[in-house]
Amino acid sequence: MKLNSKIAYSAASLLLAGSTVSAQSLNDAKKAIDAEQYQKAKSMLKNLTNTQATNADNFFYLGWVYALQDYSDSAKAVFNKGIAANPKSALNYAGLGAVARLEKDRAAMTTNFNQATTLAGKDSKPFVYVGKAYLLPVAGATAVPAADANAAIAVLSKGLAVNSKDADVDIALGDAYRSQLKSNEAYKYYSDALTLNGNSAVANVSVGVLWKYANNFEDAEKQFQKALSVDPNFGPAYREWAETDLRWAQTDPKMASAKIKEAADNYRKYLSLTDLSVESRMRYADFLLLSGDYKTLQTEAAALSSSANSNLRIYRYLGYSAYENGDYQAGLTAMNNWLSKADPKRVIPRDYLYLGRLQLKTGADSLGIQSLRKAYSLDSTNADVFAEIAKNYYGKKQYAQAGQAYESYINNTKGAKLQDYLNEGLSYYYAYDDKTHKPADTVYLAKADSAFSHIEKVATTPIAAVALYRAYVNDTKDADRQNIKGLAKPFYEKYIQIVTTKGVTDADKKNLANAYAYLGTFAQYKEKDMAKATENFNKAYEYDPTNRQAKAFLKK
Repeated sequence: MKLNSKIAYSAASLLLAGSTVSAQSLNDAKKAIDAEQYQKAKSMLKNLTNTQATNADNFFYLGWVYALQDYSDSAKAVFNKGIAANPKSALNYAGLGAVARLEKDRAAMTTNFNQATTLAGKDSKPFVYVGKAYLLPVAGATAVPAADANAAIAVLSKGLAVNSKDADVDIALGDAYRSQLKSNEAYKYYSDALTLNGNSAVANVSVGVLWKYANNFEDAEKQFQKALSVDPNFGPAYREWAETDLRWAQTDPKMASAKIKEAADNYRKYLSLTDLSVESRMRYADFLLLSGDYKTLQTEAAALSSSANSNLRIYRYLGYSAYENGDYQAGLTAMNNWLSKADPKRVIPRDYLYLGRLQLKTGADSLGIQSLRKAYSLDSTNADVFAEIAKNYYGKKQYAQAGQAYESYINNTKGAKLQDYLNEGLSYYYAYDDKTHKPADTVYLAKADSAFSHIEKVATTPIAAVALYRAYVNDTKDADRQNIKGLAKPFYEKYIQIVTTKGVTDADKKNLANAYAYLGTFAQYKEKDMAKATENFNKAYEYDPTNRQAKAFLKK
């Protein structure tokens, strides 16, 4: 379900609630982080790192904001400053471990996490942030790997043993279980957090998210409303409410129109309660991508890409959305921009998928195929690229390459359909040129026949086209009419039986004529049965008076 492009917000109309820094305590900065008021939090924390330069915690929370916003280099620099301020700062080692995980440096991650938990002592917060770090989204991943979720649960359980009264530990444990779709366990820990602190907006929203995924939309809304009753300015409640509305719209068509409008309104409220920073608008872009509203996403991404301090990731979104909207040249420019400027560690297989598609659409076929193959080499779940490559080859009548690509698709995916086997068979059949073929090219006929044969074996009802093409393949093998072996005979007979049973249409007549003409030829040269030959050629002529074989035989 796509959002109406008219919902795109006007920045001038939104209230910059909470955008000024009125309090300078670390607790207020942490509240701003929870509320996703990242710009406000950074301003406060930068001030604290200057006025309280010996407090390593100030550096950690500033670095954590950078990590959340996908600025790994800035995060690492700030965490190192925190360690310089206090070499025994467990939190900053947790931060360095988080950056290492985002950069896919598992050895550095483990070393820093171990150092964090060793230095933690009786402080549960380092355990909380090591656990949270395991759950951070890594570029290219669609979910938290089970191993990371289990590692998060293990370290958070240690944190719970250190301090069973820290609601943040329970919330993080709930998040870890929720990432693995273990709703009962997640609910247990969110409930424990609410028992410790019933006014936790974060915990109330987290329970609402559980109800959202259970499609219990009414109770989800109640939890978001409860969070807002605790803190009317808690933006994430509106964001999750918006995403719940979107899911509701996709699940219940009757509610779609109203819920899409409500989703847009709630997301506008979320934005108004953040700081309308580039990062907040990036989160809006994330939402648009999730919702499939590519039209609005392209407009928003284009606006963000003109900002000097914009996250480079916006070029990825601009490339994706431009492709989906058919604006291929703009999409290609954006993807080239992203891939040439982004840290290679931030590039994901899907980027090459869209790059390849855009290159194909703009005529750079060889580059496009190369990019699609790279997407597959980086992530074997992208086997669909072979179908796209095959379609491109087939459209250009490069049938041998098309057949090979369809074969690769079938061999590398569990989702192959009978149509894919048909496409493979047709490609290989047309790849065999009976005017210029070499002996080795007969492998194409064998592959074509194998593909058609597979369809016959698994199809629930006989398919006329498959029988016909099996006949064509075997007819090609049996080209010497004077010494005809009858390889195609059973397939032509099957074709005739399927078509005449269902009822002959005008589109069937030429093919039927060819089938009867073959049977007439077989009767004439192999069976030496002229009566039978005459009968078949008469039927061929009846269906298609222009059939050359029938006309030639009957003329004699």
